[in-house]
Amino acid sequence: MAKVYDAIPDAQVEFIQAQRMFFVGTAPLAESGHINVSPKGTDTFRILSPNRVAYLDMTGSGNETSAHLLENQRITFMFCAFDGAPNILRLYGTGKAVLPGQQDWDDLAAKFELFFGYRQIIVADITRVQTSCGYGVPLYDFVGDRDQMARWCENKGEDGLVKYRQEKNVRSVDGLPTLLSKTAERN
Repeated sequence: MAKVYDAIPDAQVEFIQAQRMFFVGTAPLAESGHINVSPKGTDTFRILSPNRVAYLDMTGSGNETSAHLLENQRITFMFCAFDGAPNILRLYGTGKAVLPGQQDWDDLAAKFELFFGYRQIIVADITRVQTSCGYGVPLYDFVGDRDQMARWCENKGEDGLVKYRQEKNVRSVDGLPTLLSKTAERN
């Protein structure tokens, strides 16, 4: 049955660190806005304290998380056990995007391997931790990380990634600005 905590318990820290994938959920305030659920992989998630987490966010086709956090700060992370004992863990909180060069970037970036193509770091203060049974989650075997993202970023190059982000990552699908929009306005 579900258990609720005010902070991430040690047993759940081990569970989080063992997962190869997690999901990020955010939503705009508007009723007609699109809710975003985004799968994340590779070694990009860090627990900074029992009530603070961060992940290295890679360049992608959209930037919904940044737009929603800029608007309302709400964020949920979900981890599912795809092997071993069944478990689902959700972390609820408020977050923000941190761009290279901003205050806190250097301290946060030092906690990650900065894969080529990174875009920002999402950092969140966790206010609720909830587990649930996970009985309905199927069993899967981890085969490996995909290499398409790294190859795509390398083919684009740094200048190509900057241009791509300016074209695709400054507004959400609902037209909300992202933190990157402020950078694009200055250029």
